[in-house]
Amino acid sequence: RLLKPHDVTVLTDARQALQLIDGGMAFDAILCDVMLPVMTGIEFHRALADRHPDQLGAVIYLTGGAFTTDTAAFLDSIPNVRIEKPFDAAKLRARVEAHLAERATRPPGEPA
Repeated sequence: RLLKPHDVTVLTDARQALQLIDGGMAFDAILCDVMLPVMTGIEFHRALADRHPDQLGAVIYLTGGAFTTDTAAFLDSIPNVRIEKPFDAAKLRARVEAHLAERATRPPGEPA
């Protein structure tokens, strides 16, 4: 609801997202929590890097800020946008819109 008028696919498991991408879907933005119960955001990132590196730049990570040393090191090592929780609807919409605008101006195939 927060991201109208965009076409949004809502999933509760990063493995489902990988299955869609494996099946040929591509996304302009992927909102991914860093700490997920079945497949973490870090594991999702690694799987994308191996299988669909062209989708890495689409990922925006959501984080509560309370994370392990390994999680902090991971976030520091990647160029992806991150949104700290809690966030309000306006901030989320603005960040997603900026992300989409930036990706639209990037030459095809250029990484994030």
